[in-house]
Amino acid sequence: MPLFQLLLLAIIQGITEFLPISSSGHLILLPGLTGMQDQGQMIDIAVHVGTLCAVIVYFWSDVKEALLGLPRLARGKADTPGSRLALLLIVSTIPVIIFGLFLALTGLDDMLRSVAVIGWTMLIFGVVLYIADRRGDTGKTTAEWSMKHAWILGLWQAVALIPGTSRSGITITGALFAGYERQSAAKISMLMSIPTIIASAIFLAGEVIATADAAAARDGAIAAVFAFLSALIALTLMMRLLKSVSFTPYVIYRVILGLFLLWYAYIYGASIPETA
Repeated sequence: MPLFQLLLLAIIQGITEFLPISSSGHLILLPGLTGMQDQGQMIDIAVHVGTLCAVIVYFWSDVKEALLGLPRLARGKADTPGSRLALLLIVSTIPVIIFGLFLALTGLDDMLRSVAVIGWTMLIFGVVLYIADRRGDTGKTTAEWSMKHAWILGLWQAVALIPGTSRSGITITGALFAGYERQSAAKISMLMSIPTIIASAIFLAGEVIATADAAAARDGAIAAVFAFLSALIALTLMMRLLKSVSFTPYVIYRVILGLFLLWYAYIYGASIPETA
């Protein structure tokens, strides 16, 4: 794959994975709207691994605490901050795994890969994010994250398997509606991405890695490194901006892009080809 396309894919994934504007939607749209070669699952996995590393680095203290809590959780005890965090992250991942398997087994995941679907989800969930940002925040922090809210946010996260929804956007929306303040909502969303990305990579990796050659492995490594760098920069900027800026700029972007995609889809009857 050309180096320019690898870098473009990595930068798009890195920037959009943690911003509430849908990384999967942008990755699907790139070949569909530009005529570029579809990147395939190998590159998709690689860029997701890159962004996974970025969120682990950024939230290392929390990740370390959860990892240290796993042995205690394995003994059936969730009475420390680390074991409790690990339990909440596991619980919040269950709905997306179940829904993901359902979409894969029924073939609905391929049917949803269309410009029109991405246009509608960009528009609708952008408006929902705006409403949540204006009405939901009651000042709750990550320390108040509960089992009930882990299940609820897990259900919100499952909806993000519909292209264009945005995993970070929908979980931030759910957290805002649950009363969490902006930075805490974003932090919970980012931490939830860790087991979700790991589960997604495992689900897709077996066949892809078995059939990968040296060139594909090299392309994947390049994409992963640049996705990591761009994701770390985007994540750092977003978390800092949330101290003084609302989610409105992201909502505006989603609405404009959604309207454009709907115009494009219904004028040209555009659809996205299946992933190679």
